[in-house]
Amino acid sequence: MINRRVAAAVALATLGILVAIFDRLMGTAEADAVPRKPPPIPVEAALASRVDLPLYLDAIGTAQAARTATVTTRVDGQLEKVAFVEGSQVKAGDLLAQIDPAPYRAQLEQAQAKLAQDEAQLENARHDVQRYTTLSPDDYTSKQTLDTARSQVAQFTAETKADRAAIEAARIQLAYTSIVAPFSGRTGLRLVDEGNIVRASDTGGIVVLTELQPIAVMFTVPQAQLPDVSAALATGPLEAIALADGGKTQLDRGTVALIDNRVDPATGTVRLKAIFPNQHQALWPGQFVTIRVVTQILHNVLTAPSSAISQGPKGAFAYVVARDGTVDLRQVTVEREVGGITQIAAGLKEGERVVTNGQYRLQPGDHARVVAG
Repeated sequence: MINRRVAAAVALATLGILVAIFDRLMGTAEADAVPRKPPPIPVEAALASRVDLPLYLDAIGTAQAARTATVTTRVDGQLEKVAFVEGSQVKAGDLLAQIDPAPYRAQLEQAQAKLAQDEAQLENARHDVQRYTTLSPDDYTSKQTLDTARSQVAQFTAETKADRAAIEAARIQLAYTSIVAPFSGRTGLRLVDEGNIVRASDTGGIVVLTELQPIAVMFTVPQAQLPDVSAALATGPLEAIALADGGKTQLDRGTVALIDNRVDPATGTVRLKAIFPNQHQALWPGQFVTIRVVTQILHNVLTAPSSAISQGPKGAFAYVVARDGTVDLRQVTVEREVGGITQIAAGLKEGERVVTNGQYRLQPGDHARVVAG
């Protein structure tokens, strides 16, 4: 009897355990059958905003010195002194070289002495005319003698004028022995050394002087863009920006100085010149740079980063992230794209967040988590 009761108790306990296990398994299955909500998708986003959007054109240009001069001597003589340092900046009027002035100083003194001699003779001839004029009415001297005296006055007067001209010419020649910079610029390599005999007929010169401040940049634009440039230039100074490293580094800001008066029929382009102050000498003659010319500024237009705009079967679209993180696909109308910024004509509102990175993982209705932007 006792064994039967024990067996019955064991059987009941085993059955309870099996029921508990079954209930647990059924609960787990029901829990697994409930779908889990996926986590938000991380994306980068930026705001659609209204800005002043500059319209510009880019062109490759070559920097050219505003002025270049091969400094030569205008008189013959021995080069006594080279006063400049190669590669240095000089100002207009600075002494660059000195020719031996002694021979030209002697010529000046000789011309001055000749003037003094002729002035003395002129003074004596005037006295003769005065005396003969007094004696002539009383027939104490002949009319021929008086006429001769008057002609001598005219002769010596002309000679003194020639002497003064010779003195001025000698002074000019003496001044030419001091060779000065014709304009402010940067000197190049010295082309002749001290002690050499230099001549006015020499073509090699003493140094090449280059004006770098300001500096010019020549560039070309397609003829199709000429009307925009001309219209912008007609309204006032047209800004030009010199860029390097593929447009990443700004070298200087200047203005467009002129448009060439003809279109090159071989290339269909027109040349333009821009002038830059080049205060930091970032531009150098012969250097290739990118010139950016701002032709127009569109004020208060709606824009978004170009990375937020994608193309689909129905045209351009962007993903917009709502305040609750819900993603909406929005068809947009693109007006233009300028330097990574897209002007939006329709489809977006100011202040809306548009996805700029991570769009490929999104579907309309998804939830997104903005991690940057």
